[in-house]
Amino acid sequence: MRMSSLFLRTLREDPADAELPGHRLLVRAGYVRRAAPGVYSWLPLGLKVLRRVEGIVREEMDQISQELSFPALLPREPYESTNRWTEYGDNLFRLTDRKGADMLLGPTHEEMFTLAVKDLYSSYKDLPLSLYQIQTKYRDEARPRAGLLRGREFIMKDSYSFDVSDEGLQKSYDAHRDAYVKIFDRLGFDYVIVQATSGAMGGSASEEFLAISEVGEDTFVRDDSGYAANVEAVVVPQAEPVDASGVPAAQEVDTPDTPTIETLVDVLNAEHPRHDGRAWTAADTLKNVVVMLMQPDGTREPLVVGLPGDRQVDLKRLEAQVAPAEVEEFTEADFTAYPQLVRGYIGPGALGETVERDEDGKVVSRTGIRYLLDPRIADGSSWATGANKPGVHVVNLVHGRDFTADGTVQAAEVRDGDVAPDGAGTLRAARGIEMGHIFQLGRKYAEALGLKVLDENGRLVTVTMGSYGIGVSRAVAAIAEANHDEIGLVWPRNVAPADVHVVATGKDEAVFVEADRIVTELAAQGITSIVDDRAKVSPGVKFKDAELIGVPTIVVVGKGLADGTVEIKDRRTGDRREVAVADVVAEIAREVRS
Repeated sequence: MRMSSLFLRTLREDPADAELPGHRLLVRAGYVRRAAPGVYSWLPLGLKVLRRVEGIVREEMDQISQELSFPALLPREPYESTNRWTEYGDNLFRLTDRKGADMLLGPTHEEMFTLAVKDLYSSYKDLPLSLYQIQTKYRDEARPRAGLLRGREFIMKDSYSFDVSDEGLQKSYDAHRDAYVKIFDRLGFDYVIVQATSGAMGGSASEEFLAISEVGEDTFVRDDSGYAANVEAVVVPQAEPVDASGVPAAQEVDTPDTPTIETLVDVLNAEHPRHDGRAWTAADTLKNVVVMLMQPDGTREPLVVGLPGDRQVDLKRLEAQVAPAEVEEFTEADFTAYPQLVRGYIGPGALGETVERDEDGKVVSRTGIRYLLDPRIADGSSWATGANKPGVHVVNLVHGRDFTADGTVQAAEVRDGDVAPDGAGTLRAARGIEMGHIFQLGRKYAEALGLKVLDENGRLVTVTMGSYGIGVSRAVAAIAEANHDEIGLVWPRNVAPADVHVVATGKDEAVFVEADRIVTELAAQGITSIVDDRAKVSPGVKFKDAELIGVPTIVVVGKGLADGTVEIKDRRTGDRREVAVADVVAEIAREVRS
């Protein structure tokens, strides 16, 4: 790749729309170019990196699977059979052809894989089977951000396994998991494998491969005992019942001007001491957070989550529990539509799906709104919470004695220092970028689309499936975020756009002749090069471009040539050494292959 003719323009200024350092450098170094929000063009250097990442993925997948390719433009009917035409909601790119047929741009291809196997295979003798593709996907993200990390068009490797039994599915799942470990090891990620939720995909077992990164959108937790989970998948155990026999009857107390948990605690401690003599804390208050759920068909449903006042609702955890519904803010208009909800003073007494009367004739729920509790709310525990009246709270309200809920929900934030769900350690939180996700789908899609085979006894059985994805274009972005410094990208050698960047500096023709000899001899050994052969560009600009582009080995042919030497620089460490001209090709080859 000669920079005198390479389709490349580097930028000195950061692009205005680039938020993350790796994203800024990918644009500045001429790897990608924004075409629209969440949509990027791959320029020659970027395409080289992308193809090398694809190559690593393909090499490992070919050991356990067979590659095919489905179209990105798909018919509506298969997705309607699995209800995902509706469940995907606004995230689906939909279009109509000239004959009026509904089509979509594929967000993922479970349906197409399932139908292909259904059309061609009918016996247990054809299984197990694994198929994969590396293909462009489309999702109409509401808020595309971070360049390639959250786009509306992206490249993904998705593979699917097909087995007769659950035992076979486990073997296929394990084979894919092992292949993923090899792939991510080769890509050089500092990654962690965590328990995850299946969400709208369905299925049972689910794990994510997260590249550890401070700029990642995913939060995960782990402890020293080996437990690791995405926070969405952390399951807090139900608190054990406690004895409430010593708790006095519930009592309403005036608490004017207490719009926050902190102000409520201050008023309670000053004017309404606890029955047991202990000071009130935020953890003794029951906070009731109201949200609106938007179902894929457009219907809206209010939901109230009750949790200790020292915790916040984690919207990503809540969304994982209520998928495919989306969580929206409860607006002023919503409070107007539900006047029974007294803002700032919502309490359990007004909540619950069933509006009925108890044996004393009291109304149990005034609203009919579903009410779910954090599992930390133990049966028999006592709380201070809203009394459903402006400026009034109730104290000594006991769960199970004075109020109940419609169920529990895993929606409260998970924090540093929390006890792990297995009780074996203390959780530490970190951030990561989701690079891969593997699911044991089970029979959801096979049942919806009628994928059955004859077993060894001649009976029709439903095939069980696994689904395994890797974000290929996202991997390029994640590698860039993890491999840069203040002056440019620093690619790992196995994904770099070239092995060597040869910089010819000065005006002496001998410099350009020597640079050409080096890259020609390297090419004969299968070593790829970028050569900066631009005649009228200053050495300073060439050095800055080489550091910005980030090829792992930089070779400078310049002033030292008169003394018979060439400089070799390690881009990552900054180490430089002078090498005799006669030895330079052998030295570069040794470095590249080591």
